[in-house]
Amino acid sequence: MSRFILVNVIGFLAAAFMLYFPYTWCRWKNEPEESYGLKWFMTRQAKIDAAIALLITLIPLTLIVMLMPRSWGGGLKTPSFWDALNILGGGIASAFIEETFFRGWLQTLMVRKLGAVTGIITATALFALVHLVAVQKAVRLLTFFPGLIMALLRHRNSSVMPGIIYHAVCNVWAVWFSPLPGV
Repeated sequence: MSRFILVNVIGFLAAAFMLYFPYTWCRWKNEPEESYGLKWFMTRQAKIDAAIALLITLIPLTLIVMLMPRSWGGGLKTPSFWDALNILGGGIASAFIEETFFRGWLQTLMVRKLGAVTGIITATALFALVHLVAVQKAVRLLTFFPGLIMALLRHRNSSVMPGIIYHAVCNVWAVWFSPLPGV
């Protein structure tokens, strides 16, 4: 089996685990999925919260990246159609998978065990650390900061859906504006 196939199979299995394990956990523990934020819903307030979070993060980031010298990774990126489609599909799928696992299951357990502040920070730190698995560059740890926003959206709205929307839009933004290509 080639390394490429092995890596893809492992990635698929990890994604399947992260997406389905939280629901299995709820069944094992006989706990409602709602208590883990795993019923995907958006109240009016959740929509407003997600929109505000996107505006206060992506507008400044876009301006900063557009003003950065191209040699630093600034400016608009133009991936090919197929590359963009591939990256977008992966980015949107990863939003559902990661939010279900980290903000739904893990954050709920950490908050129950450690309290709101420590639980949210712990789950978010683990989210950031997992981003080192594919690419071992310290800059990947910066995912802690948008992770913290997604964690607060989950905590405030009792659903992973606002975080999924925020995460997916940020991933789509990164296709065209990421100041750090290849990370």
